[in-house]
Amino acid sequence: MSAILKRELAAYFSSPVGYIVTAAFMFFSGFFFYVQCLNIGTSNMYAVFQSMFFIVLFVIPLITMRLFSEEKKYKTDQALLTAPVSLAGIVTAKFLSAFVMLSVCLASYVIEGIVLSFIASPDWSVIIGNIFSMMMMGAAFIAIGLFISSLTENVMIAAIGSFAVNLVISLVDSISANLPVPFLKGLLDSLSFQTKYSNFALGIVQLSDVVFFVSVTVLFLFFTERVLEKRRWA
Repeated sequence: MSAILKRELAAYFSSPVGYIVTAAFMFFSGFFFYVQCLNIGTSNMYAVFQSMFFIVLFVIPLITMRLFSEEKKYKTDQALLTAPVSLAGIVTAKFLSAFVMLSVCLASYVIEGIVLSFIASPDWSVIIGNIFSMMMMGAAFIAIGLFISSLTENVMIAAIGSFAVNLVISLVDSISANLPVPFLKGLLDSLSFQTKYSNFALGIVQLSDVVFFVSVTVLFLFFTERVLEKRRWA
């Protein structure tokens, strides 16, 4: 499993993808930090974290799009599937490589907190809490993107598919607000990524929100494993 993880991490930075993703994330994070903190003279980074929710929707598909689809495209998936590694190990290694990439991007929050500390007194517990929440939510998005990548050999289709799913996820709150049926409204509210992430951004940590993101992550990693199992015996 460690060999696959190292290979995937190396692949991110042996191509432009890793640099483009990291640069894009840090650019938008820095832009929102300047506009919503430095420009108005506040140490409250809540608006930055909220704005970055939508950036993550577009960044993570770029991280996950090639993880399995490229293997299938270049016919290297059979060698991978017959390697002396369990399917769970393969999926976990691919997932962790994308998670590490996201963690590198999230280092921008630490940099911004340090910059802010020179001119104000930022609440580091809130900053760290939001990094944790972004990791939790990001893990769920990565698992979804990994599953979509396992379904196709076309990298662009994997990216667009992940974008589409993420877009639907971001629209859950808007759809729920316009539903007249209380049961359906309550169901959609319980599936809202944005609401749960907003709770974290406000410093409200609920066990139910943590369990939700962990459950989504585990569920889609399981789905990905089933796709690989079907391909192995095809």
